[in-house]
Amino acid sequence: MKKNSQHDNADADRDTMRPEYDFSKAVRGVTAARYAQGANVIVIDPEVLDVFPDSAAVNATLRALAPVFRQQRRRARRVVRPPARQASTKA
Repeated sequence: MKKNSQHDNADADRDTMRPEYDFSKAVRGVTAARYAQGANVIVIDPEVLDVFPDSAAVNATLRALAPVFRQQRRRARRVVRPPARQASTKA
């Protein structure tokens, strides 16, 4: 059965924007430059919000802990692992 193309156009043209959303004073591309720089969104668990009330507190803590993490990463690279054992092939 063939679909009625006029019916499809009517659904596509119907305005589905809610009346409470007002974009009459919106500026196109105002945040494009910031978005192009990259955006990292981190969700903080509610249990630690009292310790990290804002992004400055999170960044200060991560800067303080970064040397510890880097040192652990260097130690992990120095660990020499024995080569993997190869399965013997018997004919």
